[in-house]
Amino acid sequence: MITQTYDRNPRPIPKMTAPSQAQNVSTDYFAVFGLPRKLVVDLSLLEQKFLQLSWKLHPDNFVNASEQEQELSLKKSSELNDAYRALRDPLARVEYLLQIEGERKEGEKKQQAPPELLEEVFELNESLDELREARESGADLIELKGKLESAEDDFQQKLEEVDVQLQSVAKEWDTAVDTNADAAARKKLFARMNGLLNRRSYIRNLVANVQKELAES
Repeated sequence: MITQTYDRNPRPIPKMTAPSQAQNVSTDYFAVFGLPRKLVVDLSLLEQKFLQLSWKLHPDNFVNASEQEQELSLKKSSELNDAYRALRDPLARVEYLLQIEGERKEGEKKQQAPPELLEEVFELNESLDELREARESGADLIELKGKLESAEDDFQQKLEEVDVQLQSVAKEWDTAVDTNADAAARKKLFARMNGLLNRRSYIRNLVANVQKELAES
């Protein structure tokens, strides 16, 4: 969705002092990197900040620190890795934004079939049942496999369309942040993000099921 060239040579920075006990591990991954809660991220800058912060938290910098300070640095290093994994991937980034904004809960409405896909999903499931029955009976699978491969291509295209729509709504969200949009406008954007993520999750599972059955045939 959003591709950047990584900068492999970040500028050196002064060695940090050990973190004090008063420092709390941030739960906001955007804040970990000093970023606003926006969805279009410069990946080269993100990696540069990640490498700089990783260097700051390297165990070699805490060989003379107290055990408590060493434990805190390890905790912050683990948090940094989690933050980087979440923010470097566009889909994970949207999921995470919704989670920290309290707009998405794990497993909530993620596997409901989009109404406009019900007919196609019904036909796909019928084809999958036919393939399983034919495989068990030793019948010719060529025609059925061709039909499922065509369906797989169709749903893969739908996934690509969802990704394009997610990229578009991500830009709209960033504009809303820049213009300090009101809560109602943000709620609408959150609803669209959730709907697209749910749609993508459902279609992705359909594609995975088709690929599994084709691999076993």
